[in-house]
Amino acid sequence: MQNQKALFDLNPDIVFLNGAYMSPQLKAVEAVGLAQLSRKNRPDSIAISDFFSPVQTLKASFATLIGADDPERIAVIPSVSYGIANAAHNLPFGNHQQVLVSEAQFPSNYYIWERLCQERGATLQVVSAPKNAVCRGEAWTEAWINAINDQTAVVALEHVHWADGSVLDLIAIAAKARSVGAAVVVDGTQSVGALPFEVRAIQPDALICAGYKWLLGPYSIGLAYYSSKFDGGKPIEENWINKKDSENFKNLVNYQSEYKPKAARYCMGEQSNFVLVPMLQKALEQILTWGPANIQAYCHDIAADALPRIKAYGGIIDESASRASHLFGVRLGPDIDPALLEKALKEHQVHLSFRGDAIRVAPHVYNTASDFDILAECFRQANKKRDQLS
Repeated sequence: MQNQKALFDLNPDIVFLNGAYMSPQLKAVEAVGLAQLSRKNRPDSIAISDFFSPVQTLKASFATLIGADDPERIAVIPSVSYGIANAAHNLPFGNHQQVLVSEAQFPSNYYIWERLCQERGATLQVVSAPKNAVCRGEAWTEAWINAINDQTAVVALEHVHWADGSVLDLIAIAAKARSVGAAVVVDGTQSVGALPFEVRAIQPDALICAGYKWLLGPYSIGLAYYSSKFDGGKPIEENWINKKDSENFKNLVNYQSEYKPKAARYCMGEQSNFVLVPMLQKALEQILTWGPANIQAYCHDIAADALPRIKAYGGIIDESASRASHLFGVRLGPDIDPALLEKALKEHQVHLSFRGDAIRVAPHVYNTASDFDILAECFRQANKKRDQLS
């Protein structure tokens, strides 16, 4: 795969290694957004079919991306917290049962479980991250499998940890959860789009993704997958478009108690968003053209030469088999001066994030090997013994 920076409008003077914070938009996505924004000036051009057809196309694209057989299992959501809440409110758990979450899990996949556990008398159990493990993702997966027991009602976790890129083996964890009858709710925000995800293999009960990170879409729109476990559930909001026969505008005053089938009931109100839906659709089309496996391989290759140098200068990085290539953490060894590193990053205009005890590095197809050379140089300048380095 070749570098794709020309398709984006990134500042050429910076090194942007912060896609896990917020992706840049493709120029093509921006163009769609501007065209759709102008279209609102001509409301007569917006037909009834425009409320429905683009959403169905978007669902089909996302279903293809995640390896789901049925696009009707996809819902359009405004945020991860919204999608998680729909799942949480429709899963039965209570006294003497557990909901498991990862240590330092992103808040959108934590707060609702905390509240419902308090209200229902269930226990919120944190699966701790392994300490000093060489293969952090593998060790954390083992900890997850060991934590699941007969009291476990819900396994709520991420595919790739948002702070350090640790990859959990969802196939193994989900299989253990199913063996005790526990539901599996996955936040795929930091993986889907850049790392292959296969619903057929993992069999999650719910998968929730924000659109503005690795799906390369705009803010305030996301996508969710809900399995048949949720077919009879109640959405957290009641909106007209999720009801049966909502396509018949003349009949909307005849109120309908029946929802549309499958995941449609969990779509947000104003799901037809005439600006954001086409923008996200355009982004997914490009991702499907590239392929997440190719994106992952590209990110691996451009970092391959620089990472050994970063380690030699004092950065601590998990083995590649245990982490993602599009998002990984670099912890600071004792030879690194954090203040000097922060100064070097600023001087070289390297944009990344500090999350927990790790520096989060998140490249994409707009990055190059030269970007990682600059990052390595920042670590060299931050090494307390840099004058002794060859």
